[in-house]
Amino acid sequence: MKLGGETVYRKTLHGVRVPHRKNTAGDKPEKMPIPAFVTIPMSMHIGAAAKPIVNVGDEVKVGQLIAEAGGFVSSPVYSGVSGKVKKLDDMLMSGGQFVPAITIETDGLQTMSESIEPPKVESLQEFLDAVRASGVVGLGGAGFPTAVKLTVKDLSAIEAVIINGAECEPYITSDTRTMLDDKQLVWEGIELLKKYMQVKRIIIGIEDNKPECISTYKKLCVSGGGVEVKALPAMYPQGGEKVLIFHTIGRIVPEGKLPLDVGAIVINCTTLAAVAKYIKTGIPLVEKCITVDGSAVKNPKNVIAPIGTPIKDVFDFCGGFKSEPKKVLYGGPMMGLAVPNLDAPILKNTNAILAFNEKDAVIPAETACIKCGRCVSHCPLNLAPTDIETAFKLKKPEDLDVLKVNLCMECGCCAYVCPANRPLVQINKLAKAMLRDYQNAQKAATEMLKKKEEAKKEEKK
Repeated sequence: MKLGGETVYRKTLHGVRVPHRKNTAGDKPEKMPIPAFVTIPMSMHIGAAAKPIVNVGDEVKVGQLIAEAGGFVSSPVYSGVSGKVKKLDDMLMSGGQFVPAITIETDGLQTMSESIEPPKVESLQEFLDAVRASGVVGLGGAGFPTAVKLTVKDLSAIEAVIINGAECEPYITSDTRTMLDDKQLVWEGIELLKKYMQVKRIIIGIEDNKPECISTYKKLCVSGGGVEVKALPAMYPQGGEKVLIFHTIGRIVPEGKLPLDVGAIVINCTTLAAVAKYIKTGIPLVEKCITVDGSAVKNPKNVIAPIGTPIKDVFDFCGGFKSEPKKVLYGGPMMGLAVPNLDAPILKNTNAILAFNEKDAVIPAETACIKCGRCVSHCPLNLAPTDIETAFKLKKPEDLDVLKVNLCMECGCCAYVCPANRPLVQINKLAKAMLRDYQNAQKAATEMLKKKEEAKKEEKK
């Protein structure tokens, strides 16, 4: 079989064994007090930003729609608090872009919106409409609008739906708590998929370092019910979409293709529970369970907070810091993003916030590559990060195409094992941008040439 341009003969993909540090796995989530303000960005998902439908001075309630989806690949946004809209302004996100945001001053009453009621769901279309209206996106971190993922023209193309309960990043346990505390919602979500999407096979993929979760769902599965539990080795990045598909159904997602092209849909366990909750209660996605941990955090725990809550307030709820944080992340230490400041809000797809002290946050000095090949031997997609780095530095985008840089999932395995501390993930990101610019330029040049040839033909007539 082919993977990353090379023929491989193995039953499992490469990866790395990272320390689990699931310190909060046994801690049930605690609901924090309502913050004084929430700031809710309009872009907490892949696709077009949502469009605000409220104005400064408007009173809002919990579960009230405050922004409509900005297109098909987008998601509506709801308020998780009651209070008054104080500001509509742009805010800086971790990715470096400015996006519109709504700031709400809370009143502490948490008055529920009168519009909340369970949606009518009696057909596939009504099911998809409800998923779209719920505001749910990929809650494992990706943020892809769930309704778009589930909109499938030909349902017979779905051979298996894979429920992602791997949670392979160190520290993060919010999905674990969903699988244990909200198992009924997860199971109701599975039943919804079976009923409306006619799914014949559902696989719940869980890493084997979560034995309680594996045991819980094996008890729920019945013979012939079409649902099975797959205990997966605790190997990072087990929760990566392409890795999970390979390790559950043995299929390889080719470059530029989607999981559906190989008969699979992957959906995060917390995402599925949120969909089921909306269809059952009519309450849209307005709050998140997040893991708060790291060497600088005084009392690590799982916390339920309204979307838009400043992360400073969440850390304060956990007792603040026991030492000055030198690095704060959205997500895990392998693929997480550094936050610009502690005013940054909890987002729809925030599953953890981690704060590290100076010792853990220091970046080791970079040295010359010694050509040891560790980055190659640990890459789950069989890529060659050292060759990609060379092609990038030599400004050879055509070589980057041959090296399949776009297959890189930016999991960080290469950088994790590199003895020279090379910034390989960052280079791969920049290399992707270089290749994209090159391909766009090539496309524009081709179109320009075509127009010139057409103009010459017109002149000859």
